[in-house]
Order: sequence, then structure tokens, then C-alpha cells
Amino acid sequence: MFQPKFKIQMKKLVLLSFMALAIITTSKAQNEIDALLAAGVKNAERFANDYLAPGTDGLMHSMNANWFNTADVKPLGGFEISIVANASTIKDDHQSFLMNIAEYNSDPDQDFLVTFSDASASKSVSTALGENNPDIDMVITYDDPILGQQQETITLPNGIGSETSNLLPTAFIQGAIGLSSGIELKARFVPKIDTDEVDFSMYGAGLQIEFTKWLPADKVLPVAISGLVAYTHLDGSYDLTESSGISGSNQRLENDTNTWLLQLIASTKLPVINFYGGLGFISGKSESDLLGSYTISSGPLLSETITDPFSVSSKVSAVRGTIGTKLKLGFFRLNAEYHLSEFNAFSVGLNFGFR
Repeated sequence: MFQPKFKIQMKKLVLLSFMALAIITTSKAQNEIDALLAAGVKNAERFANDYLAPGTDGLMHSMNANWFNTADVKPLGGFEISIVANASTIKDDHQSFLMNIAEYNSDPDQDFLVTFSDASASKSVSTALGENNPDIDMVITYDDPILGQQQETITLPNGIGSETSNLLPTAFIQGAIGLSSGIELKARFVPKIDTDEVDFSMYGAGLQIEFTKWLPADKVLPVAISGLVAYTHLDGSYDLTESSGISGSNQRLENDTNTWLLQLIASTKLPVINFYGGLGFISGKSESDLLGSYTISSGPLLSETITDPFSVSSKVSAVRGTIGTKLKLGFFRLNAEYHLSEFNAFSVGLNFGFR
């Protein structure tokens, strides 16, 4: 059943998810993405999945940068503390998707009609990383039992557009300590964020093994070769109770993201400036759930409460190439690197420690 006159304002869905992911902490406007519930839960889920996937995919690439800055692992007791900033680059094809209106009228039980305001069969519309310029309106036509045929117009949401200079950033604190037999243990985290609206945490662990440490000529080799396996977990919750404007309870958006990185690394072994590179594989899944109860009014006679409306997810499975350089000045190190993959990314790290 269609729910008419449902024009509820809320913060951008991209803001909600990315605040939960500690990526974006400000917004310039609000939109009506929750109003898509008026076009049916299946349609809202279909749109949200296409809209959000490029953002979560880019996040998974960004949060896996700078796991290493050399293939030469630390000796027993050697350690390094790092402050790392990453950013995935947003390409043009990440900023929009083709919305086919026929898919939004495919449910045989649907008793309303979804169209674009200009009657187009399909349009290229903004993802969470793009912008609709000009705005794109979707019209829902339905029969009211009293008023007859009615129409509701919903403006499709914009994404972050050019607000972040086509970059998708992450940042965290990382530590590494050398164990015996050419093994180095790594860990990274973001200090926990827990406010009235946002609850967020991110952590990861990695193990790097240098194969050249097992060779008799290790001390005289000009290069080091190692392998890395790393896991990263991110979860966040954003309380929608105050911002959704919809009657209900326990309204929130939750995200759970898990990734794995497998990487082969090679680097030089020079006193001051070194160069490193590698070939790796990223695998991950991000799940976002719109939870709670939402009571949608359809006039003075009818209403409907929707509980836990939908869940959307995206997966990445991509090869990644890495090139980088590292400058060592005593206890202080500085590194910069670039990754080539589905989402290209660059990263810089400020490192302190000793070998």
C-alpha cells in the first residue's frame, strides 16, 4: 500500500552512514531519502543499495592503505607507532548509476506507479559520491479511497558531490612490533566515538613475514621480500530518532564492515631513503541496516508501521598494486604511497620508533 503525503526531511543517508563510519562529520543540507519508503520497502532498498554501494566500496579500499611501509620487518623488540591518513579517489563512474524506472514498478502487488517527472524510462542519478545537477524528481501516482488519484513528488538525494574534492578519507593510529624469525605483528585502531547520536569503532590486526630473513645471505641482500595478511573491522551506529521526523521507536542506521588484505611486498634496504612496492588482493563486505519502527501516515484513516525496513550490502574483491617511499631520520620516519585498484588510493604516514 502506498503511503501519501510522506515528505519527511532527514540528514543525507550518505551523511548518516559516513558519520557512523567516521568519514564525514558535517553536512550542508538535508534530503528525503527516507521518503522513498513511501514508494515501498523493496523500492527503497533497491535505491539505497545502488546509492550507497560506491561509498562503502571506496571506504573498504581506503581503510586498507598503509598497512606497511617496508618489506624489511623489525627485529625482536623493535617497534613503530604511526599516525596514518588515507584517501581513496572518486572516479566519474563512482558518482552515478543508471536508474531504470521499470524496475521500480516490477512488483505485481504494487498498487501505485513510479515515474520520473519528465517521463524518462531511465536516468543517470547520483550515488552517495555524486550530485544531481539539476535535481531529479520521482513521481508516485496512487489512488486515495476518498480523494481519488493523487501524486507525490520525491526529490532524489544528492551525495557528497565535490564537497571532499573527490576524495574518500580515513585516518587511524597504527602500531607494529618485531617478533622472532622475521615476523612482525601489526595493529591499528580509531579511538572510539560514542555520542548521543554516533557510536563508532574501527580496529584491525596484521601479520607480516619477511621471507628473506630465512636466507643465509640476508645481511648482504640489497632488497627484502615479505608477505602480509591483515584484517580490518569497522562498525558504527547512527541514532535517527531525532532527525528522521517519522513516528516510531529505536530508529537507527547500523553498519558492519569487514575486510581482508593479502599482500606480497618488496623494498630496498638503504640507510635513509627507501622504496617499496607490492601486489595484493582486497576482499571485503559492508552491510548497512535501517533498523527500528517507522509509522508512515497515509491520511486520517490509514497508517502503517514498518519494522527494520531493509538491509543493503556491498562486496569488494580486487587486485591492488602499491608503490611507495620512506624517509628515515633517526627515530622519525615519513612515508607516502599510492595504490592502483578499483578505487585508487594514496596515503601518508608519520612514524616513530626504533629497530
